Amino acid sequence: MNHLGLSKGHEEDIMSNLERPYPPLLRRPAYPASPRATEELESHINELIKLAVLRKFGHNEEVEVTTPLIITCHNDKSRMVGDFREFNTYTIPDRYPIPIIHENLTQLSDAMFITSMDSLKGFHQNVLTPHSRKLLRIISHCGIYEYFSMPFGIKNSPSHYQRMMNTIFPH
Repeated sequence: MNHLGLSKGHEEDIMSNLERPYPPLLRRPAYPASPRATEELESHINELIKLAVLRKFGHNEEVEVTTPLIITCHNDKSRMVGDFREFNTYTIPDRYPIPIIHENLTQLSDAMFITSMDSLKGFHQNVLTPHSRKLLRIISHCGIYEYFSMPFGIKNSPSHYQRMMNTIFPH
């Protein structure tokens, strides 16, 4: 099994103001998909399972929250995204500061050497707490899946990712 690099030493908790029983709008069915979108979803799901980002949800496990998946296309490349809009309305905003690009570039103006790094599927390298995994389950025609790490589309994903980067690369 291939794994993405994961941040070590902490797990991200998606803070929400949700209380049980969860609102019915958070238990949503899969969206209908065209044959092409269905193939794309299957391909993305299988890739994320191989990378240990997702796991198929068992039939005997309790499911209270599900978010449908959609396929978006940009420059002839497809991307799988959970439609977390409804969930995001219950998410408590995380106001962790995100760097301002202009300030970063100004700091680099006198640099002799500049190195860049890219983290593959960046948000997916943030590990989720078990509680957060329950809130971020996704559904498609293939079944229900649970994320082990941060998905794209969550309101606070950028803040969580920046916090992880500041932990790994302190100033």
